[in-house]
Amino acid sequence: MKTVKQEEIKFKKQELLQAECYQGKKDLVGALLEDGREYTLAEVDAAIKRFMEGKVR
Repeated sequence: MKTVKQEEIKFKKQELLQAECYQGKKDLVGALLEDGREYTLAEVDAAIKRFMEGKVR
């Protein structure tokens, strides 16, 4: 039996800024993500998590 790897859907920063699931975190999404690059939802969630768990200087 062949295993088919499902490709994750990627979104641009502008699309993620308009996404309902990130409405409470628009400022983080806007600051953490690069323009012109595409991200999976898992990548965005990981970036937000890393930022939130970072140490305060």
